[in-house]
Amino acid sequence: MYMPKAKKIAAGLIMYRMTSGAPEVFLVHPGGPFWKNKDAGTWSIPKGEANEGENDLLAVAKREFKEEAGFDAIGDFKPLGTFEKPNKIVHVWAFEGDCDPSKLTSNTCMIEWPPKSGKQLEIPEVDKGGFFSLEEAATKLMKYQVPVIGLFKEYLNGK
Repeated sequence: MYMPKAKKIAAGLIMYRMTSGAPEVFLVHPGGPFWKNKDAGTWSIPKGEANEGENDLLAVAKREFKEEAGFDAIGDFKPLGTFEKPNKIVHVWAFEGDCDPSKLTSNTCMIEWPPKSGKQLEIPEVDKGGFFSLEEAATKLMKYQVPVIGLFKEYLNGK
């Protein structure tokens, strides 16, 4: 009997600020040579996978925000819901905050580069961050994450 593989669970945060009455959301760009010259459709909300047995997904989201952006996530966190990709379910919260994207610091990870070379290269998980209007964010985000903009708009409309 076929048993589908369980989806991984991840958690992320949308930090937003109001500028001239309009929201801007904070997104991060993946680090490393593969993503270096790519822009549209490559950005992400700060997020990451929960470790086995980790049940406090908001704590996971805050940890990942700190690891990927270097900023503490502090505020009133509002659950937005989830979005999915084939192997992952991402739980998302929004909070109002601000930071200086030029001061972003990210953890690092090891990748094989060039691919299939056997050589290891240490790269930052995230190489930059920025604030974007909701329209800009929808073009910057990885395709599977674009639904988070709709979830965020629903939150703002109900606020």
